[in-house]
Amino acid sequence: QVQLVESGGGLVQPGGSLRLSCAASGSIFRLNVMSWYRQPPGKQRELVASITSAGTTTYDDAVKGRFTISRDNAKNTVYLQMNSLKPEDPAVYYCHLRVMANNYWGQGTQVTVSS
Repeated sequence: QVQLVESGGGLVQPGGSLRLSCAASGSIFRLNVMSWYRQPPGKQRELVASITSAGTTTYDDAVKGRFTISRDNAKNTVYLQMNSLKPEDPAVYYCHLRVMANNYWGQGTQVTVSS
């Protein structure tokens, strides 16, 4: 059974930074894609960034240049460094793991941006 455990959310002022972490445990095939999604209040969940096991990254245009996704394959952990946070960034951030045709989600972590 695969489990994803997120950490690192919280309250930050506009322009501030946060780092999210997501640790995956269980039977995980080494070739996979790990991603961060977010769901703002009253809106649909959206893809923020993805990283393959080879390290190839993709970003939503709204976060390019501000967020950085990275991973530690030895630890099965993915990170999201969020800098220059804006008032439009608050959401519940979800970790996602895709292994072949299987999709797994974390429980979500709240990010709030407020002065």
